[in-house]
Amino acid sequence: MPKLSRGLREKSRYGTNGSMKFKSLVPMLWTADLDKTAEFYLQTLGFECINRMEGWALLKKDGIELMLSLPNAHETFDKIQFTGSFYFRAEGVSELWRQLKDKATVVYPLEDFEYGMREFAIRDNNGYILQFGQEI
Repeated sequence: MPKLSRGLREKSRYGTNGSMKFKSLVPMLWTADLDKTAEFYLQTLGFECINRMEGWALLKKDGIELMLSLPNAHETFDKIQFTGSFYFRAEGVSELWRQLKDKATVVYPLEDFEYGMREFAIRDNNGYILQFGQEI
């Protein structure tokens, strides 16, 4: 495993005294079509909508929350620009693969990796990459 430089190994001076604590991280995905995107997550992945306002929705499944939003006035939005993926740690990944492989664009099929994970990846209706994995 690569070693971190001395500067990266040291604890940050921010938040180490207990005055700041992160509670959760909830991705907010921008979309040009909120209804179509909500439908993908509700119908394809089994999320439920727990709050909805004009131009915004909060979805939840098990312990995961996800916000969907129409672009706001503070940022230019021409197209999806996210350059990473969303990784879902899950149980029953093989069954999930069987359920999803024909309902979405596949990025890579179900595979066992040498680092001890069984995973696959699909794209949502906007093109965001959703990876699903479990330890093997």
